[in-house]
Amino acid sequence: MPVTRFDAQHAAEDADLVRRAITGDGGAFTTLYERYARMIHGLLLARVRMADVEDLLQDVFLTAWKQLEHLRDAAAFGGWLAMIARNRATDFQRRSVDIVDLPKHLQAPDATAASTEAAVVLEVIRTLPEAYRDTLMLRLVEGMTGPEIAARTGLTDGSVRVNLHRGMKLLREKLDA
Repeated sequence: MPVTRFDAQHAAEDADLVRRAITGDGGAFTTLYERYARMIHGLLLARVRMADVEDLLQDVFLTAWKQLEHLRDAAAFGGWLAMIARNRATDFQRRSVDIVDLPKHLQAPDATAASTEAAVVLEVIRTLPEAYRDTLMLRLVEGMTGPEIAARTGLTDGSVRVNLHRGMKLLREKLDA
């Protein structure tokens, strides 16, 4: 996995928000939530079913809130939060009961062709290597731009571009197969 490095300004802002949140400033934690919720949503969606993402998203931030004072480097909040999200998704998958899809004749009437196609694409994205999977989810599902992805994940703009390019190439290959 590539080393993530946030620019100094971003890291300093995160550190200030974390310090303020630890002292009880709920608004500071809200700002952290707003800053990272889309990223965490995308990371979770890359790992678990869409139906489970919202609950896990809230769980990730609740865990972060409870453990905030144990964060060694306040400037590393984004990477720490991403680690919590990945670990929660892994734990959730270990505890989850196998899901069985309904037979086609019993599927919900609101299952449109577009939503069915989107579900297929999500499943294919979940099979890609982690770096591509995460970056594609943040771009295609969360609608984040390359610079936004870089700013939130700590990857360089170049790494994001490469991950998106290679990820899209693999995705196309798998969808065409």
